[in-house]
Amino acid sequence: MDKIIGLGNALVDVLAIIKSDEILTEMQLPKGSMTLIDEDKLQKINECFSQMKTHLATGGSAGNAIRGMACLGAGTGFIGKVSNDFYGNFFRNSLLERGTEANLLLSTTLPSGVASTFISPDGERTFGTYLGAASTLKAEDLSLEMFKGYAYLFIEGYLVQDHDMILRAIELAKEAGLQVCLDMASYNIVEGDHDFFSLLINKYVDIVFANEEEAKAFTGKEPEEALDVIAKMCSIAIVKIGSRGSLIRKGTEEVRVEAVPVEKVVDTTGAGDFFAAGFLYGLTCGYSLEKCAKIGSILAGDVIQVVGTELPAAQWEKIKEEIMLIE
Repeated sequence: MDKIIGLGNALVDVLAIIKSDEILTEMQLPKGSMTLIDEDKLQKINECFSQMKTHLATGGSAGNAIRGMACLGAGTGFIGKVSNDFYGNFFRNSLLERGTEANLLLSTTLPSGVASTFISPDGERTFGTYLGAASTLKAEDLSLEMFKGYAYLFIEGYLVQDHDMILRAIELAKEAGLQVCLDMASYNIVEGDHDFFSLLINKYVDIVFANEEEAKAFTGKEPEEALDVIAKMCSIAIVKIGSRGSLIRKGTEEVRVEAVPVEKVVDTTGAGDFFAAGFLYGLTCGYSLEKCAKIGSILAGDVIQVVGTELPAAQWEKIKEEIMLIE
């Protein structure tokens, strides 16, 4: 089976369920977005969270996806940067206990990154992200050795603020013979760095994951048309359309897969990451595009029914059984 390595912001999610969206306005966080925050804003959020019940989980888009793949039994690795502190150790231990090779570099200047996650009554999640040590991962930290032995590199779009680092990672991955997968991450990130996303997808990226908001921010078009545009630029294009499922295009082959119906959406944190995890796991097993997307739908459907992105071991066993039954 092929192995996958993720490159992303090594973050710990601190999650809280909020009674109303008023607090998002107060904190100046657009609902459903990921907003980068400074230490002062983090302190304000921490004060607010100190009066609420919070839940800790390893986070970061690529981190979530890699963890999902590892729980399915895929060979995985992760490259990121943390500090030698509570959150950094929490992140490292979480990778290692699932058998993921942890290429975690250490920052001596900033604390480990934290994603403060507000879960609205409708299950939508909003992130106030303090990158901390994660933001100090630089092009010169990367080496060819890190990528050897893997077949795919999964990059989260949240990293695009450092163009040199992303380009270096892709250059090394291609030199080591890897296919490059990019998750667009968030519509506001795509809007803010549109030209660079265009360069990456046109020139380097093999597999693109986008939800409908990100696809629209990138192409200006609705999902079906956006899929066509993106598919002309890369090998496989995936546009996720929420409760309506997903659209996949590879060359002339197009697949539409329904979402798995769920009784109650508790928290959408990690839904896209887990879809990517299931889809890429399927690719490493050599499954059809349709089966890959169905696995992605199962994982996404399960993760939106829990707070955060931790599924119990028994649930993973059930998922593996469901995968075996997919035609």
